[in-house]
Amino acid sequence: MTQDGMVIENPLSGERITIRATAADTAGDVLEWTLELAPGGAVPSSHAHPEQEERFAVIAGRMRFRVAGRRVIAGPGDVVRVPPGTVHHFANAGAVPAIVAVETRPALSMRDLLETAAAMAQDQHRRARRLPNLFDLALFMRDFEREVRAPYLPAAIVQVALAPLAWLAARTGLDVRYRNLHVPGRVHES
Repeated sequence: MTQDGMVIENPLSGERITIRATAADTAGDVLEWTLELAPGGAVPSSHAHPEQEERFAVIAGRMRFRVAGRRVIAGPGDVVRVPPGTVHHFANAGAVPAIVAVETRPALSMRDLLETAAAMAQDQHRRARRLPNLFDLALFMRDFEREVRAPYLPAAIVQVALAPLAWLAARTGLDVRYRNLHVPGRVHES
């Protein structure tokens, strides 16, 4: 298995992600990554992965998870499994960085999602914006509909609500910033 080593940083969430093995390395089965989460860091919002399972193995520090409404505190040696379609959230529950080995099965385009989310957060941070650009968010949710969905709302309603925004962004050129952050189908070198 090739060790990728690519590092992805999100200045808003405090996430530092190191890709350990890509879908290309594992015949599409799994994306293996290490999450280092700063004290006070948290994934930006609750979410679900419609087709993917995530497995979090805490190596160091303490993590707080909410999985299907159930709160879990995990420390070194603990494993938290999130089945496909399950709403979840996670945060660092301690005063030191938490380090977690994560597996996402199947990999799908999760690596692209992580890269694009971090690039959007970096752009948002540079512009000192509290919320992401609505057009960027609509395009992101459309591009990664197999990998992520909003919690609690039926996917069809979210798609119907975001489709006009994505269409308008593409039609009027408002998608340029997002396209510069994300290139669908990009081939990654390992």
